[in-house]
Amino acid sequence: MSLIAVIKRIVVTSLSLMVLSGCATVKSNHPSDPLESFNRGVDQFNRDFDQAVGKPVAKGYRFVTPSALDLGISNFFNNLADVPSAANNLLQLKPGRALSDIGRVCINSTIGLLGLFDVASDMGIPNYKEDMGQTLGYWGMGDTPYFVMPFLGPTTLRDLLGRFGDTLINPISYPSQGAYLSLTTLQYIDIRADLLEAGDVLDEAAVDRYSFVREFYLQRRDSLIKNGPNHMDDDELFDESLFEDEPPIQEGDGRGLSDQP
Repeated sequence: MSLIAVIKRIVVTSLSLMVLSGCATVKSNHPSDPLESFNRGVDQFNRDFDQAVGKPVAKGYRFVTPSALDLGISNFFNNLADVPSAANNLLQLKPGRALSDIGRVCINSTIGLLGLFDVASDMGIPNYKEDMGQTLGYWGMGDTPYFVMPFLGPTTLRDLLGRFGDTLINPISYPSQGAYLSLTTLQYIDIRADLLEAGDVLDEAAVDRYSFVREFYLQRRDSLIKNGPNHMDDDELFDESLFEDEPPIQEGDGRGLSDQP
C-alpha cells in the first residue's frame, strides 16, 4: 500500500468515525464541539496510551539522547517543515515570507548539514511556520467542528484536511513507506520528549484538562488564521522589508505566525 493510500485511509476513517459518532453523542454545550462525548472518549484513550507508552518512551529517549543530538533532531524536522510552510505562504500571497522559508531550507540543508544545525536563525532569517489549515482559513473556509484524532490529538475538520495536504508536500513523505513511518515515529517521540515538563504542569494545573486543551487549541488556531489582513497591496508583494520587519520566531513561543508584515 502506498503512502498516499495510507494517509487517505487514516483521513477517511477519522472522518467516518466523526460522522457516525455524531448520531450517538450527547448534546454538547460548546458550539464548536458537537462531538464532545466521542472526543472525550478518544482523548481519554490518547491519555492512557501516552501514560502507558508515549511518556515512558519519551523519557527513555531523553535519557539516552545527548542534548546536542536531541536539538539536532528537532532542527532536522523543523527544517523539513519549512518546505510546506513556503508553499502555504505562496498560496496565501506572501511571497516574501515564502522566499524566507526557501532561504532557510537552502542554508540549513547545506551549511547546516541537512538541517541538524539551525544556521538560518543564527543569520537572522525569520522563521515563519504556515500550514494548510491556516491557508484554508485564509481563503475563507470557516470554523469547522473540533475533533480529537486517535494518537494525533486535537484538530478540526479544516486542520485535518490541511494536515493531509502538508504531509504530501513535506519531504518526510518522499522516501519509502517504511522510511516515512520510521521518521514520523522519531519525530513524535522527539516532540513528546520536548513536552514532558509542559505535560506534567498541564495535568497538575487544569481542572478539566480536556476543556482547557480544546479552548487553547481553538483560540490559538483562530489567532493564527485571523491575525492581519487577508490581502496585501500589489506594491507590498515583493517589499524587501518583509524580511526585516519581524525578528526570528523562536520555536514554541506561539507568537502570531500568521501576522502580515
